[in-house]
Amino acid sequence: MTALWEASDRVCGKRLKVMISTLLPALEQHGRLQLGQADRDRVLAISAATIDRLLVDVKIAASGGRRRRAGFYSAIRREVPIRTFNDWNSPPPGFCEVDMVAHGGTSVAGSFIQTLTMVDVATGWTECLPLLTREGSLVVEAINRAQSLFPWLLRGVDLDNDSAFMNDVVVPWCREQKLEVTRSRAYKKNDQAFVEQKNGAVVRRLMGYGRFDGVETARVMGRLYAAARLYINFFQPSFKLKEKRREGAKVIKRYHLPSTPYERALAHPKVPAAVKRLRDQYRSLDPVALLAEIRATQDELGNRVDRRAGQARGLQRASTSTAPATAASFARTLGKTTTSGEPRATHRRSRRPYKTRVRMPSKLDPHIAAIEGWLATQPQLTALAIVGRLSEKHPEQFGTRQHSIVQRLLRALRRKTAEQLVAEEPLGEATTAAPLPGAVDGSGYVGPDPPTAPLVEQAGKATWRGRSVEVASTSPMAPSG
Repeated sequence: MTALWEASDRVCGKRLKVMISTLLPALEQHGRLQLGQADRDRVLAISAATIDRLLVDVKIAASGGRRRRAGFYSAIRREVPIRTFNDWNSPPPGFCEVDMVAHGGTSVAGSFIQTLTMVDVATGWTECLPLLTREGSLVVEAINRAQSLFPWLLRGVDLDNDSAFMNDVVVPWCREQKLEVTRSRAYKKNDQAFVEQKNGAVVRRLMGYGRFDGVETARVMGRLYAAARLYINFFQPSFKLKEKRREGAKVIKRYHLPSTPYERALAHPKVPAAVKRLRDQYRSLDPVALLAEIRATQDELGNRVDRRAGQARGLQRASTSTAPATAASFARTLGKTTTSGEPRATHRRSRRPYKTRVRMPSKLDPHIAAIEGWLATQPQLTALAIVGRLSEKHPEQFGTRQHSIVQRLLRALRRKTAEQLVAEEPLGEATTAAPLPGAVDGSGYVGPDPPTAPLVEQAGKATWRGRSVEVASTSPMAPSG
């Protein structure tokens, strides 16, 4: 069976069972395998399960002694029921969609910070918490922290199919906390449309797409999210879908009027206990002070961001910081900095000093004077002709490989000559004549007729319309009348 398995390019037992009836006679015909009649009958009658059982040790040795890891994540994932976008049916506050946003820049190599985003489906209330790594125990701590931040008790969580959620730590803990656990379908992001929207409108809008890592950076992100949660949930309205219907090829969507999560929570009939506390908290908030704190933390994160994935850039202290020191000074800048570009420092790459590049010496430098002399006498010389002359004088230095550098030098010299000619040419009297009336085909022209007689040549010069024009001595010029 080992020989047959190797000859089949190591296929599975079910496929090898079907191949034996054609593979075994071929091996016997070419003398690759010789079996007695009894062994041959046993091989032809073997089952797929017996093949896999006989080849267990062989497959382990072929894979370098490593057994295949048991898929306990898949077993847990199969136990969690699926909830799609259309299965919510207007739930009460407390049912959240949960997802993670990676802050790894353009690469997922190494360890970097993740943002855990939780969005209440009924009200749109959003909570974001930074995680140092993708780990189930940190996810449990973040959800436990979010329970104290939401104005109401959590009733259920709709998780992603990520292994950071679908494991033997997160799912059992959620069930111990009496939370209803569901999940989305694999590769169906619309099943988590509420949290996916906030990933872009909140997390990416605040943090951008740079790479962030380290404990200190996570602390700064925690300060940013602490101010942003109050500013977004109490002061920033958002749309919520009211109905959607299809008419032929068109999908028509209707939305409720924009309102904040705070306003939706006050209007919801199932959150009476949190209404008074939310109103007291709302009256104590200053949106400009919250926005000033957001901009200050973004400015600090802008000095820590590294958009070159996998290459940690040293922390640049805010020598170029433009964040106001206080909320009052920030308020005075409102309406006056609109021309300075993107206000979020997490979206801007900090300016770096320009590195002056020094011109490297060229092997043509000692021969520039000679090349200029050749061009003065023969302006029509090409780069190939110049390379040929240089290779005749210096065969050890020049050849066809130097054709490109000679072309660049030739373009630079001709451009320099043209600029000198333009600078030395005296400016004539610029006259601008008004267009004469008449048709555009020339019927309105009333000037003198063009010359039709041949030019009169004298000693290499010709006279045409009262002006002396130099002509070549070998070819007389005559106007084409």
